[in-house]
Amino acid sequence: MRRKLVAGNWKMNGSRAALAELDAIAAAAAAAPDVDVEIAVPFTLIAAAADRAPALAIGAEDVHEADSGAHTGCVSAGMVKEAGACFTIVGHSERRADQHETSHDAWAKAAAARRQGLRVILCCGETEAERDADRAERVVQAQIEKSVPDNADGSWFTLAYEPRWAIGTGRTPTLDEIAAIHAIARAKLRMLIGDAAAGVRILYGGSVTGANAAAILATANVDGALVGGASLTADKFVPIIEAAASIDGAG
Repeated sequence: MRRKLVAGNWKMNGSRAALAELDAIAAAAAAAPDVDVEIAVPFTLIAAAADRAPALAIGAEDVHEADSGAHTGCVSAGMVKEAGACFTIVGHSERRADQHETSHDAWAKAAAARRQGLRVILCCGETEAERDADRAERVVQAQIEKSVPDNADGSWFTLAYEPRWAIGTGRTPTLDEIAAIHAIARAKLRMLIGDAAAGVRILYGGSVTGANAAAILATANVDGALVGGASLTADKFVPIIEAAASIDGAG
């Protein structure tokens, strides 16, 4: 059975003072041993976060696809690992939209992270216009096909479905809509990597809160949540961890 995973993404937020929030988050994670809890923080906070919360899985929000080189302002997977990260997010919708990254870029970054021994959360998801045009399923399938490495398996690889129109807006798809996309994602993974797909966790991301987390996490093929703004404070993030722990069969 796939363990529930609750992953936080601080995005371009936070400071050393904000790392005090990790104390209560780590305590909540320890109280929920059947749930995996991870926090991706800005590059500048990785080392300090890993030092402050050694029991938490601390990750990077992105990495460059190259191991080194003339890439001013970029950060490699090896660098974030040395700083204390054990995983990275790649292909996040904000990277795709704001930095114009492609599914091939996400694939290359996932491969780079794997080379350095990092675990990967790879994101996929449609825009509002794509959903309104009834293209959500095709968009997600195409992103998965072009982004997922051939050697992906659940020991290091996680997929996250995040409809772009639901991120930070307070809007979420219906539970049936979430279940439908997650089922399609699972089937596509099975086509690409065979039996290994059964061990890959698929997270839902997009305006997850303590109020809606239990229902979302109890939905078929939803193995956890990728949480943005609500992961910045323990008051908002801990209830999501507790919701994951309350699901029958968690762990």
